[in-house]
Amino acid sequence: MRRLKALGTGVAAAVLAVAGLGTVQALGAGQASGATTAANALSSSWYAAAPYLMPLDNNPPDAGQIMDATGLKAFQLAFILAPNGGGCSPTWGGTGAVSSDTAVGGVISAIRAKGGDVSVSIGGYGGTKLGQACSDAASTAAAYQQVVNKYQLKAIDFDLEEPEYENTAAVAHEIGAAKILQQNNPGIYISVTTAGTAAGTGWFGQQMLNEAKSQGFTPNNFSIMPFDGGFNGAASQTSALTAFNGLLKTTFGWDTATAYAHEGFSGMNGRSDSGEYFYQADFQTVLDYATSHGMGRFTFWSLNRDRQCNPPDNGTTSGTCSSVAQGAWDFAKYSVRFAGATPPVTTPPTTEPPTTPPGGNCGTLTQWTASAVYVGGNEVAHNGHKWLAKWWTTNEEPGTTGQWGVWQDEGAC
Repeated sequence: MRRLKALGTGVAAAVLAVAGLGTVQALGAGQASGATTAANALSSSWYAAAPYLMPLDNNPPDAGQIMDATGLKAFQLAFILAPNGGGCSPTWGGTGAVSSDTAVGGVISAIRAKGGDVSVSIGGYGGTKLGQACSDAASTAAAYQQVVNKYQLKAIDFDLEEPEYENTAAVAHEIGAAKILQQNNPGIYISVTTAGTAAGTGWFGQQMLNEAKSQGFTPNNFSIMPFDGGFNGAASQTSALTAFNGLLKTTFGWDTATAYAHEGFSGMNGRSDSGEYFYQADFQTVLDYATSHGMGRFTFWSLNRDRQCNPPDNGTTSGTCSSVAQGAWDFAKYSVRFAGATPPVTTPPTTEPPTTPPGGNCGTLTQWTASAVYVGGNEVAHNGHKWLAKWWTTNEEPGTTGQWGVWQDEGAC
């Protein structure tokens, strides 16, 4: 759903974002030094607003530059999968074992050194998910706990898509693992995200809600992704959010305000996988809806795409740019606002007007005439300025672009 199939980019059809503000597990032996910087004590609103970032793929941008430009403090790093060769241990993208990682750890340390923090995202489109590979909820949770310990996480994001999304046992493993993480990491903030439809979510999304209810698992937030499903701008997205609010009420017995407090939005900036377009104005409309209704989460896929393509829209969906006209990191600023912060005002660099050199006394110079022939080094006066011919010319007026730009302005008389 969120991962571009052709480009290997991702977000999800089902996401559990786990952002803990309480006790953090200690680092285990042999963990990479790049991840040892202690996590910063961010408010839960930052984890609820953290956009997705692929730190190893899709031309990853510099997180520090994004922080400086927007005021963003939290990132959701993607993706954790089961090993491509099989097994129930966490890897980056199915190939890089978390246990021996230093590259992503270095990215995390750099973000934390600037006062930020991260969530780690699990799943995405393609690859084998741990909920599929592990035998039960306990072993799935144990694999995720390794990630929490390795990076001293206060946030972990479960991005569950096909084919796991349709696998009843795998979904039960993921929901069960989230419940175990909640129990074993007191104070954590947990959100569960599923695909969005005009009705709020589809059959598999409702199945996930029912699974959470049956297991007695109540996260802080359920989010939907209203894109890649026939959506057309913000109005269709806010309509889906309203419908999803009704599903939360009927499933869990909540009133409207409680349901909104447990509800979130996860969008896609620019051109979606299916060719829908979501512009900055659409993000602003959904942000206004989210804040006015007291919603609990606002995020998007992805920061790798939060920059303009060249040309701005070539009719394709990219994992490295948005396919809409924008300034760099425009969409990240909506996450910053949802978190309750104000993005810094960025003033475009201004070019000082060129200064005209002092021309000096022009009284001894002849006035330029169109019929005269001039050679390099000749000086004339024209329209109150002194002009120097660079080479032979005739009938080319000083101060005009001309064919060759022969006249050099030496300043006002």
